[in-house]
Amino acid sequence: MKKKTLKWIGGVFAMLVAASLVSLYAYGRFAESARGPASHALDVQPAGTPLDRAVSPLTLARPGETGIVVLADNLDAFAVRAATARAAGRSLDLQYYIWHPDFTGNLIYDELLQAADRGVRVRLLLDDMNVHGSRSVLAALDSHPEIEVRLFNPTRAREGTVARGVELLLRFFSLNRRMHNKTWIADGRVVIVGGRNVGDEYFDAAADINFMDTDAAVVGPPVKQAEAIFDAFWNSASAIPLSALVDPGPDALDRVRASIDAGLGFAAGGAVREAAGRFSAGARPDAGPCAHALDRQRRHRFRSPEKAEGATPQPDWMTPVLVEHVSAVKHDLKLISPYFVPGTEGVNWFAGLRRRGVQVGILTNSLAANDVMAVHGGYAGYRIPLLEQGVALFELKPHGSAGASLFGSSGASLHTKAYVVDGRRGFIGSFNLDPRSMNLNTEMGLLFESPDVAAELEALYRRKTGAPISYRVELVDGALRWQDDAVQPPVSWDREPEASLWRRAAARAIGWLPVESQL
Repeated sequence: MKKKTLKWIGGVFAMLVAASLVSLYAYGRFAESARGPASHALDVQPAGTPLDRAVSPLTLARPGETGIVVLADNLDAFAVRAATARAAGRSLDLQYYIWHPDFTGNLIYDELLQAADRGVRVRLLLDDMNVHGSRSVLAALDSHPEIEVRLFNPTRAREGTVARGVELLLRFFSLNRRMHNKTWIADGRVVIVGGRNVGDEYFDAAADINFMDTDAAVVGPPVKQAEAIFDAFWNSASAIPLSALVDPGPDALDRVRASIDAGLGFAAGGAVREAAGRFSAGARPDAGPCAHALDRQRRHRFRSPEKAEGATPQPDWMTPVLVEHVSAVKHDLKLISPYFVPGTEGVNWFAGLRRRGVQVGILTNSLAANDVMAVHGGYAGYRIPLLEQGVALFELKPHGSAGASLFGSSGASLHTKAYVVDGRRGFIGSFNLDPRSMNLNTEMGLLFESPDVAAELEALYRRKTGAPISYRVELVDGALRWQDDAVQPPVSWDREPEASLWRRAAARAIGWLPVESQL
């Protein structure tokens, strides 16, 4: 009986492997024939568009320098995107992991549609993992002659969960690698880069939980570098035109035109319109004394669509570059990572910094604030080893300030990915300190050297680690304690604060499973 069972299991496994190989081969043939024509960033002009006229005097007056505006306010982040879309006269190149077709997502889609109607070329590259169906807004926009949508590493199954689930199973090892980049490039003059996706929860418009996120609007040399990265992904073998996967159907674009801006009729629509109005077409990011945000000699270091295709890791990929950058710290490191799974190697690395006398502070999500419970399960076991090494650890509370959302939501979750080294250098990007960012996903970010920008990020860190927003995690007699100094008298929790019994049990159970490499 035992032999029969083993034979049966072996037969099923062999069939699964064979089916997987057939699926990979069939998809490879499809992808090769479906690839769209290569295209590249358009050349800038001295005064061809409103953005040219706003930015060109800055870059000409201070050649080789970079201007950075840190966008820590969610409404400001929406407004800058809307304003640059309205001011664009030549091109919009946009690359995102998530773009929800919700209130704010559709409002920005509307801005793209209006830009395309003016003759602006729009290239939109989205990771496919969060694009389900694709028959509605995306497919309709893709039918516009000035808009092209491509999906990164897509499934051929577009409708229904069963067919998609089967393809995800058969192509697991290839589909497990995702494009996590977030980039907004307008007219080749302004780039917005960071950790923020597009959707209500990223712009303070969600009714339940909103993310505390951060990105940066940048002018100067990094824009050209961001264009090269975008082109590399856009023209990669993993980017498939949406038109090869779905048919929008008759009159799809007309139907979208009639309904896509309906959200402005909501009460929150006025606040969104007011936020977008803060930034005129002539608004100029400050051109500060920041050095090249990405060193000219290493400008291709984050250009790695091949990572999603299983290529052998290279020394100029993001993980080794960031490790090298941070390892030069002399005095102080402040790190913000919402999904934080350092692993044993990471704990040892932080311990090495502490032995050198470096002060290390880390802000991440508490269990109650974390929107990915599995990641918290992977992180929880590393808290005691980190605290034993003298690392200062803070966890975001699951609630923000009252009235923080357009809809009155008080729920909060951390989504910023950034760090500051010695008050002079730092990073803002999409990279989490977890195995998925290190080994599976493609990532993108902005390295900078500027005391002014570093000071702004340090102020952000101080606010977010302050008692009203975060718990201070400590070891008391070898046991974890969460200190809440915002209430009087102060409260000390001896378990995950404000998390249900079920949530605590589930996170602990996940921590026992051998899934850390996928977190």
